[in-house]
Amino acid sequence: MKQETSAPGKIILLGEHAVVYGMPAIAASVSTLRVCAAIKAKNIPLTIRTADFAANPNASLERMRALALDYFQSPHPRGEITIRSDIPIARGLGSGAAVSAALGRAIAMLLGRAIPDDVLNRLVFEVEKIHHGTPSGIDNTVVVYERPVYFVKDQPIETLEIKQPLHILIADTGQASLTREAVANVRQLYQRSPIQTQTMLETIGLTVEQARVCIRDGDHVRLGELMTENQQQLQWLNVSSPKLDRLVDSALAAGALGAKLSGGGLGGNMIALVKKSRLNAVKDALTKSGAVGLVATTVK
Repeated sequence: MKQETSAPGKIILLGEHAVVYGMPAIAASVSTLRVCAAIKAKNIPLTIRTADFAANPNASLERMRALALDYFQSPHPRGEITIRSDIPIARGLGSGAAVSAALGRAIAMLLGRAIPDDVLNRLVFEVEKIHHGTPSGIDNTVVVYERPVYFVKDQPIETLEIKQPLHILIADTGQASLTREAVANVRQLYQRSPIQTQTMLETIGLTVEQARVCIRDGDHVRLGELMTENQQQLQWLNVSSPKLDRLVDSALAAGALGAKLSGGGLGGNMIALVKKSRLNAVKDALTKSGAVGLVATTVK
């Protein structure tokens, strides 16, 4: 008998990097991009295989395996789990968190047990430390709960009320998102210029708060403006890149309501808030500007 679990990708709508320093962020799952983990009952020691993605995830897989088996107090499980993913790796889309979440659920299923979301979220966060060093916790939270959230580190999860669906285009620069390096950039900036950097982080927090109201009220025009402002703030933090900037400019010129990087930065993906009537025009502009992949998603 073959069974399967899965977990989605994610995008950060506003607030990345500042969220590490206690500011709010808004994020949503990308359910059209998923990691799936297929389970086969076999009379062999637990074997975990990967397919369809090239990065070497051995350390994170072993860490998730160890954490899950420790939680279930099951030292000798038997069977096979095969993981496949259509989430691009190292692009700021939460692929690492999704792999861990899908694997945790698969181990639970193999054992005939259930793993509560709050427990899984905690375990995936521990694995995220391998990928990001000092993660904020936002990736694992959005991926595990698979719903749009307003997130503040170490505070209870708040689900977002979305009045009107958000049509988002995700454009891939073709460059890896250097999350560790980007986080280090912000940390170094903070050490060199603590007052100015703290002021910028707090400004980002205010931008996120305004965006939350816009999402609640369905004011997509102002939300787009705030996303573009957040991109400028992230540029100040030295976490954008020439390719990201070019895609942002192209999306805006083609009629996007707003555009910004999403995730760690220094590569990875850009997101654009787009009216349905402008989707094709913005897609064409992004392709001409060098986007190597485009994904359309709706946040609702």
